[in-house]
Amino acid sequence: MTKKQKAAFGSWKSNITTDLMLADSVGLGEISVFQDDVYWIEMRPQEKGRYVIVKQTPDGQQMDAIPSEFSARTRVHEYGGGSYLMTEKGLVFINFSDQALYLVDTNNDCIKLTDNATCRYADLEYDKKRQRLICVREDHSNQNAEAINTIVAISLSRSEDEVVLVKGADFYSNPRLSNDDEQLCWISWQHPNMPWDNTSLTLANIKDKGELEVPNQIAGGNNENVAVCQPLWSPDSILYFISDQSNWWNLYRVINNKVECVFEMEAEFAVPQWSFRECNYDFVNENTILANYRQNGLAYLSLINIYEKKIDTLELPYTDFESIVTNGNKSWFLAASPIQFPSIMEYNIEKKRTSVLRRANNLTLDEENISIGESLSFPVDEENNAYAFFYRPKNELFMGLDNQKPPLIVMSHGGPTGESHNGIKMVAQFFTSRGFAVLDVNYGGSSGHGRSYRQRLNKQWGVVDVNDCSKAALYVAEQGWVDRDRLAIRGGSAGGFTTLAALAFTDVFKAGASHYGVSDLEALAKETHKFESRYLDSLIGAYPEEQDLYKERSPVHNVDQLSCPVIFFQGLEDKIVLPNQAEMMVDALKEKGIPVAYIAYEGEQHGFRQAKNIKRTLEAELYFYSTIFNFECFEEIEPITFL
Repeated sequence: MTKKQKAAFGSWKSNITTDLMLADSVGLGEISVFQDDVYWIEMRPQEKGRYVIVKQTPDGQQMDAIPSEFSARTRVHEYGGGSYLMTEKGLVFINFSDQALYLVDTNNDCIKLTDNATCRYADLEYDKKRQRLICVREDHSNQNAEAINTIVAISLSRSEDEVVLVKGADFYSNPRLSNDDEQLCWISWQHPNMPWDNTSLTLANIKDKGELEVPNQIAGGNNENVAVCQPLWSPDSILYFISDQSNWWNLYRVINNKVECVFEMEAEFAVPQWSFRECNYDFVNENTILANYRQNGLAYLSLINIYEKKIDTLELPYTDFESIVTNGNKSWFLAASPIQFPSIMEYNIEKKRTSVLRRANNLTLDEENISIGESLSFPVDEENNAYAFFYRPKNELFMGLDNQKPPLIVMSHGGPTGESHNGIKMVAQFFTSRGFAVLDVNYGGSSGHGRSYRQRLNKQWGVVDVNDCSKAALYVAEQGWVDRDRLAIRGGSAGGFTTLAALAFTDVFKAGASHYGVSDLEALAKETHKFESRYLDSLIGAYPEEQDLYKERSPVHNVDQLSCPVIFFQGLEDKIVLPNQAEMMVDALKEKGIPVAYIAYEGEQHGFRQAKNIKRTLEAELYFYSTIFNFECFEEIEPITFL
């Protein structure tokens, strides 16, 4: 065994470099199966963040399914998802640059299906009986008003104009046809709700000419404070869906016009619908469902016997699952673990055998250098606990100096209705392998712990999340695991807001990194896109009626309380958190004389997708911490400039 060398925490030489992390690295998602072929989407940083639909044939051959000049990514709700669909006529997808629908037909000709430059499309469904697509449309033709969302039908032959089938609600998702194409169901919701607050499941019969009969609301809605999602038709034509009416997102179905619970459990069988085409379950047969559920921050794959109401949790070496599809006794899903990159897996249900179709990264991880997140629960007030994963510094070649404890980086996830998982998180490993401790916090308001835990953040954004992240940092410091005087916090988007608020309203942290974070709640309420334009009603309060509260919670209006260095990273084409959010904060800190750095990227939106920018961001953040916590980085990094 190699004797470890003593060196300052943060300065350790690591084999987890940005180049290694990004080499041959892709994002994976949106798995589907058509006949015997498997499809998925790859986000390729090395191709400037291009989204590519990949096809695998039964003999294992993989090939790009769209021409190289296209990127399959929809901008509906800005978060996208549901950007392609395979049909008997060919592959239909939404192209990112013009948001038009295209068909790659059986002759490999690429045909443009839509010409309306002001419309975006998502969540495609194929109406085989009528040779048309049914999908969500977002119409931006009136630049002086909010976009209009509808469910439309689009002829694959372009023989007819687009037909609006459903309208009137502010938002739609999950149009799903019955097996005989005679019924259509969908999810809808109204301002100021988000899709995890209050949604409706509606069903309508389809007339001979394709229009809908009078719809019937099946579940949710009517201010019941119930979020329903992910409707699916079973092989025997029964409508299933997921509802959190019991506090937990559990499976339900409609039998004889009555709703019944399929299996009740204190676990989450769904995730917040940030993007389209989320699929946490599918049918093996009429009697069996393959489903993913979450408990205490960990994910499990299970088989549910519908009629016996029994669940069998599968013994698989993964802690994170998504994008589940089945075809007979085979299933495909995205899976990850604390030591394994996300991979598209094929699972033979009968033989209980898994095989890998595609890995997000072909890097072989050395477990001696991988820090595995330890699940923590800790009190944050007299009534509530919060949750986190704690990653200790780990490097087979190094240990800290005598009488020194590691600096801590608290990670505040986005959303804020998001969740930190325990799958491999290479950003955490980038820091732990250099001598940092990392604490990934699921503060009050996070998903994965039931509806009541999500609602802890109602009217309390900037209070509960800040308190929980601060208490989390102090908790691990009190255990003696980290240096109380070297605590930092980082986060992106809503996590960036929590980061900046924690720096402004507490004295717990000595440094912070905001990745496209919110600094001005008022500006966010006025300027953000439709999907999130009323999100703050539940998180803060009604605007402008409670304008004072917006200012009171905004870091940009409380810079006088902030006294530690901050670094900002921002995409200049971000339509969710506009660049002025970072720039206002930078100017205010600069005027106050607090060390501040700002790195902005042309061509990046909300979240960075280009390899060079991902690399620069991680290395610049490390360099920033080295200047604040007084250690030297092992590798040479382009310096940052404090303004």
